[in-house]
Amino acid sequence: MITVKNVYKSFDGRLVLEDINATFEKGKTNLIIGQSGSGKTVLLKCIVGLHDVDSGAIYYNDTRFDNLNFNDKKKIRQKIGMLFQGSALFDSATVEENVMFPLDMFTSMTYEEKLERVNFCLKRVNIINSNHLYPAEISGGMKKRVAIARAIALNPEFLFCDEPNSGFDPKTAVVIDQLIKEITEEFNITTIINTHDMNSVMGIGDKVIFIHNGKKWWEGTKDNILDSDNKELNDFVFSTELTRKIKGL
Repeated sequence: MITVKNVYKSFDGRLVLEDINATFEKGKTNLIIGQSGSGKTVLLKCIVGLHDVDSGAIYYNDTRFDNLNFNDKKKIRQKIGMLFQGSALFDSATVEENVMFPLDMFTSMTYEEKLERVNFCLKRVNIINSNHLYPAEISGGMKKRVAIARAIALNPEFLFCDEPNSGFDPKTAVVIDQLIKEITEEFNITTIINTHDMNSVMGIGDKVIFIHNGKKWWEGTKDNILDSDNKELNDFVFSTELTRKIKGL
């Protein structure tokens, strides 16, 4: 579980996050949604520790994370998996080498042990017989699944996903969503997903937090989001759906 308490963040005197309070639950897909510039990406980066908060606190389980020193933060980060928007695979490394990278960095496992873990993770995301291919030789959907395999290589307790479906067709997006949800439940991970994709929200949103102008404006689940009388949330939800229809998605 991750808890955010009374978090404020500003840049050059401009308040970006104002008094954010949220709890992200273990074993569930926790989604942060909001318009571009709403502050949702800044919130995610504050939680991970890429931005220091101005005030407030961030807890990983019972450990306060934001005021730890570098070495103690590193211990927490070893429990974190990251899924980046563009997959962020190393172009000069094979699929196998990409997934093995965090094992090389953070473990003292033997090569055989690391290879066994790599193969387990690749099999879990339905990637087979591709260990020695390079990112340029596989599809965008396969790259994302390899990135997921790398993100879970260290058996993380926490998983962060930044716009995991960006640029994908609806069918591939659903496959990625369901894979993230399955892994979250199977390994009992605290998963936080930053997204503007309403199909993702309605498909896997166990808990949804809507950020508007730097404030937490609404929270709930996919089952009650459409029944909300929150004007700003409704404007966001239905304008997003309208945009998708116009584009023929």
